[in-house]
Amino acid sequence: QVQLVESGGGLVQAGGSLRLSCAASGRTFSTYTMGWFRQALGKEREFVAAFSWIDTSTYYADSVKGRFTISGDNAKNTVYLQMNSLKPEDTAVYSCIARRGGSVSYRPFDYDYWGRGTQVTVSS
Repeated sequence: QVQLVESGGGLVQAGGSLRLSCAASGRTFSTYTMGWFRQALGKEREFVAAFSWIDTSTYYADSVKGRFTISGDNAKNTVYLQMNSLKPEDTAVYSCIARRGGSVSYRPFDYDYWGRGTQVTVSS
């Protein structure tokens, strides 16, 4: 079974940076798309960013474009989310996700595998 383990969350002041990591195991991920969703308290899950292992294409929610960068390290089976210029509205539980296929989906139910999540809190 696929296992996704996130790390790197924490507390940071507005304007600061964090880097999230998602270590994947259990499969060969060369034909997968991986990425991140987030869910703030009282709100629905929101797509953040995705990365295709097939062609290294990337996708971002409009709310994070220019601030967040997703990347992958094939040798480590790890996807990263570099988050810069963090805002209080970025506060959420960030979950690593994965799905078979190289195209992105912005719908949570299209992703087959989810990590347990890591908390990101941005103070003002």
